[in-house]
Amino acid sequence: MEDFNHLEGDEKLKAENAFLKMKLMLENGCEFAGTENNELPAEIENEFLNNIVDFEKQFAEKKSKKVFDVIGRPAHFKPVAEIPDEDIDTAWKELRKHLNDHGIDMDACSPNISVRELYRFTTEELFEHETGGMAIPGWSMNYIYDEFHPDPIYENSRLVGQDLFHDIFSKRDLFYEIHYCKGGFDFNDCQYADYNVYAEMINNFKSLFDKIKIKKFKVEDCSVQDNDCWVKGHYKAIAVNAKKNFLFPVYLMCILSKRNMIIGI
Repeated sequence: MEDFNHLEGDEKLKAENAFLKMKLMLENGCEFAGTENNELPAEIENEFLNNIVDFEKQFAEKKSKKVFDVIGRPAHFKPVAEIPDEDIDTAWKELRKHLNDHGIDMDACSPNISVRELYRFTTEELFEHETGGMAIPGWSMNYIYDEFHPDPIYENSRLVGQDLFHDIFSKRDLFYEIHYCKGGFDFNDCQYADYNVYAEMINNFKSLFDKIKIKKFKVEDCSVQDNDCWVKGHYKAIAVNAKKNFLFPVYLMCILSKRNMIIGI
């Protein structure tokens, strides 16, 4: 580190910050919007930059530790099979707090994952998971259960409700192209070999209205078999133009497949 002791206060911090930015740009390829951040206090920016330097150093050293080692190798957490149902909530809270105290958090996106399963996964699988071993003050390592064990019922229901249907019934151009099979798919009994043809049709529909919005969406059933998934339910959407309000209360059936995708709305 350069010697900036001849400077005082903010001037010293600003000089050090400029040096740290240059160091990070030259050694690590970092990019910054400008040489100075007039909105961020020099002291906070200095702490942030030093944390990045520390992170890059630890990453370069490629330290690796098991989560169990990072949290101090605790011996007081019982195997999940030994915990009665009435005690599992408390046991999970204590385990999660212990993780948090060591800069780690564990959670799940799917509401179908029970507290007992979170406890089991953490003690039996996450404890053995290798981490980068990096410890940065104020930073945490966040793990999501679904990334290790995806829940296809939750994921596909969410894909249909939040991605596909909200994409169709909105004023923006179609966004979620990634969800459509490049080999072709069916939509409302029509086959589309080219996604762009489908997108043009949907976007033309959107252009007829000043406002389009999903009001209600409910998945009533989702089933998975091999590479196929069936999502069934109801939705209610409203579209408005200068002449009239249009209501779309319709039953939905969506089939998701690794081969194609069939939507009925």
